[in-house]
Amino acid sequence: MIRLIWNLSIRTRLFLRTWMPTNILLDTIRTRRGLRWGIPAMLLAIPYLLIANLCVQAIADNGPGWLHLVVLWSIWNALKMLWIGPVSVILLIGARLRERAERRRQQRVEVSETTQESRADALVH
Repeated sequence: MIRLIWNLSIRTRLFLRTWMPTNILLDTIRTRRGLRWGIPAMLLAIPYLLIANLCVQAIADNGPGWLHLVVLWSIWNALKMLWIGPVSVILLIGARLRERAERRRQQRVEVSETTQESRADALVH
């Protein structure tokens, strides 16, 4: 039974990450090239919150009960969009620090190679 539940959850996650637009967007933002789009993506929370607000108003006016699911869906997506902004900034800072450290490391290797070459030339002459 646990194995069945485990497999079902894995397949559900794979389906959601493959076909749901917000999950595709979040996966794209988490790449190195997409990290800069995290803050603008936070603006996508506004339409989701607007949808939630409209559905809550419709529910208050004796609308159908299934609108509660739409409210949950839209709030969940709004939270995902709000969450990716600060996370992308942190990931971008980390990526830039790693790139900077790699550049410094590369420069040190180049400097040490040139000094070794100049010492070898001095010994030869």
